[in-house]
Amino acid sequence: MTKPKISARGWYKSSYSAQANECVEAGNVVAGGMAVRDSKDPSGPALVFPADAWSAFLTGVKAGDFPTA
Repeated sequence: MTKPKISARGWYKSSYSAQANECVEAGNVVAGGMAVRDSKDPSGPALVFPADAWSAFLTGVKAGDFPTA
């Protein structure tokens, strides 16, 4: 079974991660939406979210809807 290739532009990680290698990276999917992958395994699997789901997630993060501890 072949895994599909995700075409994402500009993978990046949070500025809060400094130089740590245990982070997630996000990238804009060429076909629309956002992809998220493990920075330790950039050629490994990634999750892809539709643009509206990613927007709702970011809204929740900014509103403090997710516990930090």
